Amino acid sequence: QVQLVESGGGLVQPGGSLRLSCAASGRIFNIYVMGWYRQAPGKQRELVATITDGGSTNYADSVKGRFTISRDNTKNTAYLQMNSLKPDDTAVYYCNANLWVVGSPVGDYWGQGTQVTVSS
Repeated sequence: QVQLVESGGGLVQPGGSLRLSCAASGRIFNIYVMGWYRQAPGKQRELVATITDGGSTNYADSVKGRFTISRDNTKNTAYLQMNSLKPDDTAVYYCNANLWVVGSPVGDYWGQGTQVTVSS
C-alpha cells in the first residue's frame, strides 16, 4: 500500500560524500515527518536526522555540520546529503516516514535500507 524506496548508498573513501534519496509512493494523504536512521553491525538502530513537513530539522550530534536532510513535498521524497564521511558512518541507512495513508490511521513506515560503507 505504501512503499519507501531508498537509493544512493555505496562505497566511498573517508572524507567523501554521498547523497541518499527516499521516495514514498502509495495513496498518501500527507507525510508529517521523514527521517533517516542507521544501523551498524552489532549496534542498535539510531536516529540520524528528521525533517517535518514544515521544514524543521533535527540531527544526531554525531552528524551535525556534516549531513543535511531535505525534502521535496511535491515528490514525497527526502534526501540526505552526507559530507566529510567517516568510517564510523558505515551502516545500513533506513528511511522512515510518519504519514497518513488514505483510509488508514497515521503510522510509521520503513524502507528496505541502503548500505553505506566508508573505507579506504
